[in-house]
Amino acid sequence: MSVKKDPSGRRSIQVEIEVPGTPEEVWRAIATGPGISSWFVPTRSEERAGGEQVCTFGPGMDSSSTITSWNPPKSFVAEGDMGGPGSPKVATEWSVEARAGGMCVVRVVHSLFASTDKWDNQLDGLEQGWPTYFRILRMYLERFKGLPCAAMHFVAFSSEPEAKAWEKAGGELGLLKVAEGQKWSAPTGLPHMAGVVDHLGRASHKNTVLVRLDTPAPGSAYMGAFSCGGMVMVCMSVYLYGDKAKAATERDEPAWQKWIGEQFPMPQMG
Repeated sequence: MSVKKDPSGRRSIQVEIEVPGTPEEVWRAIATGPGISSWFVPTRSEERAGGEQVCTFGPGMDSSSTITSWNPPKSFVAEGDMGGPGSPKVATEWSVEARAGGMCVVRVVHSLFASTDKWDNQLDGLEQGWPTYFRILRMYLERFKGLPCAAMHFVAFSSEPEAKAWEKAGGELGLLKVAEGQKWSAPTGLPHMAGVVDHLGRASHKNTVLVRLDTPAPGSAYMGAFSCGGMVMVCMSVYLYGDKAKAATERDEPAWQKWIGEQFPMPQMG
């Protein structure tokens, strides 16, 4: 864990990545609703100081924050709750720094003020979670910048341990014993999807796989199981780009939704 702790009580983590593009191109990818939705989760943003930014992580799982600073194309800060009622406010600062050779550094800093280490694990979880999404961001800017994006996001919950949930989901998808650089395709009976394994998760995100897709359209798919608030969340996010993307998501989304619902049915209420 690399949570930085200041004498003032400020606790923070920082993650950064180098990506191709001008500051203006990179800004559009990280600071606008359509840009963020092209590599992260569905997001709407008012894109101004005092405006609201809402990221949707799943049905009924909206994370709302207020933009407190807006300085395009260099930086913005959004502030929201770390968790439920009584949790501290967390400030998230995004910055874009131009580098030589048509590159930029994207940096995100999450910081909060707390007198205990109660929230350090959640900060650590943020730190562990960003690198794969940043890989998707870099892939988007390298290959698909300016192309239309259509995304599919599927979320389910399991009462089993994280490793067991991934053994089930990853096993059904043929992803349990893959290696980086290996070709992969979805098993028979699932919508046609294929590509190359780009990255295997590590540390607290070890039960995840990122695939560079060429079918049903160019893009990426991020699949995995994560421990979340006493439950385990099973997720699949698919980002498709180009002229075929929208038709592919409209065709395949119902079948993928049916598949994840059958694997991890919603618990019956008594």
